[in-house]
Amino acid sequence: MGMPSRQRQSATDGLYQPLADINVTPLVDVMLVLLIIFMVTAPLLAKGVKVNLPQASAAAPINQKEPIVVTVGKEGKIALGADETTPEALIDGIKVMMGDDQSRVVHIRGDTEAVYGEVVAVMDKLATNGITHIAIMTNSRSKTGPATKGAHGHAAPAAGAPPAHVPATPAGAAK
Repeated sequence: MGMPSRQRQSATDGLYQPLADINVTPLVDVMLVLLIIFMVTAPLLAKGVKVNLPQASAAAPINQKEPIVVTVGKEGKIALGADETTPEALIDGIKVMMGDDQSRVVHIRGDTEAVYGEVVAVMDKLATNGITHIAIMTNSRSKTGPATKGAHGHAAPAAGAPPAHVPATPAGAAK
């Protein structure tokens, strides 16, 4: 009796063996594409009007749950929160945001290059329409010198508003 002979394997049987490892190259490619998409779209999601706030060392921050912010840009554009508005629609928008709480403080952010008269005109319009709790937002100045680049905006109380703490402004909103 002879030994059983082995059958020859064909040449194609040995070429395609199953691979038990995960190929991470497509995963890395997809993640890099998603990273680039998020890096491009993240700056577009920032809300608000960008202004350069003036410096003030004596400004005391005030406490407010949800501030009502009116912004006067250097071109004279007025914004209520993140939405640009007209001077005529400003009062109605603020009164809607205030609701029943007439003691809420309205923060005014004026760009350092904005015309002073335009900021005062907005304050006067608020005061003549019964909105007397007004605060002007500034960058806080450190004790050693001018404000650092990451300084947060603070509101100086006006019209007898009590001083307290203001929540930090969004990153990039104040330079």
